[in-house]
Amino acid sequence: MAEPARATAVLHQLRELGVRLSVDDFGTGYSSLSYLKKLPVHEVKIDRSFITGLTVHGEDVAIVRAIVDLGRHLGLEVVAEGVEDQQTWDLLASIGCHLVQGWHLSRPMPIDHLLGWLRPDEAADGLRTAVTATVV
Repeated sequence: MAEPARATAVLHQLRELGVRLSVDDFGTGYSSLSYLKKLPVHEVKIDRSFITGLTVHGEDVAIVRAIVDLGRHLGLEVVAEGVEDQQTWDLLASIGCHLVQGWHLSRPMPIDHLLGWLRPDEAADGLRTAVTATVV
């Protein structure tokens, strides 16, 4: 984001090509609210630092709930990163966050195992899950 105007133009081009765009680690670093207004993104991914303590810290619940509500009102999908247990997944579902990623769903796996993992009969509790790949 050293050149915001150029980056935004490239992101608009990518979106026009059909690429789904996310703001990763939302709530930290460059993920300010002003970017949500300017960038042509489809989703925000709540940083795992807010998710790992979700079942014990009321402040994290308030922050996650606010991000979920904000995303919904802006027409964005919201993904919770770092879901490592069913209790956290259930709490997220109760506040309206139905897209999750984390070790509770699966450890990292080779690409050739992915199709078997994605079979509908292996879906958990009817909740939608986000399968994401990070390109560096």
